[in-house]
Amino acid sequence: MTEAADPAPLSDRPAPAGRNYRLLTAAAIITGLGTHGALIAAAFAVLQAGGDGGDVGLVAAARTAPLVLFLLIGGAIADRLPRHRVMVAANALNFLSQGAFAWLVLAGDPQLWQMMLLTALCGTGQAFFNPAAEGMLMSSVSGEQAGRAFALFRMSMQGAAIGGAALGGAMIAAMDPGWVLAVDAAAFAVAGALRAFLDVSHIPSREPGGGLLADLREGWQEFVGRPWLWAIVAQFSVVVAAVGAAEAVYGPLVARDELGGARPWGFALAAFGVGTVAGALLMMRWKPRRLLLAGTLCVFPLALPSAGLAVPLPVEGLCAVMFVSGAAIEVFGVSWMTAMHQEIPEEKLSRVSAYDWFGSVAMVPVATALAGPVESVVGRGQALWGCAGLVVLVTGAVLFVPDVRNLTRRTSSAEEPAVVPPVIPLVSADAEGAVGRLG
Repeated sequence: MTEAADPAPLSDRPAPAGRNYRLLTAAAIITGLGTHGALIAAAFAVLQAGGDGGDVGLVAAARTAPLVLFLLIGGAIADRLPRHRVMVAANALNFLSQGAFAWLVLAGDPQLWQMMLLTALCGTGQAFFNPAAEGMLMSSVSGEQAGRAFALFRMSMQGAAIGGAALGGAMIAAMDPGWVLAVDAAAFAVAGALRAFLDVSHIPSREPGGGLLADLREGWQEFVGRPWLWAIVAQFSVVVAAVGAAEAVYGPLVARDELGGARPWGFALAAFGVGTVAGALLMMRWKPRRLLLAGTLCVFPLALPSAGLAVPLPVEGLCAVMFVSGAAIEVFGVSWMTAMHQEIPEEKLSRVSAYDWFGSVAMVPVATALAGPVESVVGRGQALWGCAGLVVLVTGAVLFVPDVRNLTRRTSSAEEPAVVPPVIPLVSADAEGAVGRLG
């Protein structure tokens, strides 16, 4: 059961877009404006403090390590507690950690360990926020228009990323990166206040279970019983690591050494955001029947930015490949969210989403931490070509999974998906218990 929908609109807003959907979208826009600039600011704050590529990688890894460590717990908690409370608490932690990071940078001479600690606190907040947010969004829409609603949500979020990345790059070029971090902290505070007004009365109360571990086992059973689910999560564990190393570590270094500084890199990231908006507009009109086949084919272009940085392409060329990869990943993102919404029971959404996020980001801390040493051994260009090759290799491999090729969009006349079999427990019969994505 979902919240009551607004009267049928005349605009492009999907029919299921009720109050929760609008609040979630507004909050995502606000945090998107702050976060995409802050990601650039954090890298340049490290470089400004005298750090090198290895230090940038360590700070990036410090953000992702607690994200990996606490994601599964965050997913189980989000399926037990009201999801909006988990989201608000996570936003409060992000506000405090980013505010302290901004103060340190503006005060001058921040130490590497301090930046790593505060970034780790921000990652901890995201570990609890992401599964709750994904479950909340999926429970706020219903029916055949769900895919269109997800596309509009992602288009709004990515539109904010365009402004956030471009504004962040321009602000860093004109002033201290600490001010960009301060804007991000303020954005978390405002977004958390909006999310406090989310209504969870439409979500059925959870029956008392066997505890946190039992919830995790139930989610794991749901996860491993669906070949399309674990295969794509395994694929993205490599894809996200490769793209993360290329864009979080090598991208700022190429921008500094070859492109002229932070502003061109901000433009490139903004071009990625423009591409995601174009992809979302496409997905508001296009409903591919084979959801995951269409989405997976659109993962191949994610190799283009790494290859473009390896050349390196001039700013215009880099912006072009970032645009293409942004549009492509949005096709995947909407298709993936639609498949999750269609196939996963509502009461298990946050736990399954936590396993999704966990698998997808598990290798990122290792990849970002090793990016600097690998560059020292093989060179930056070869490391970037390696990132591009990994994306192509694992994406080709996942197409050999039949359910990835054949899972079909369910229509109102179809009670069950055409291909995906029932969940087959791969653990003991009494097991109970419980995944996000790039883009």
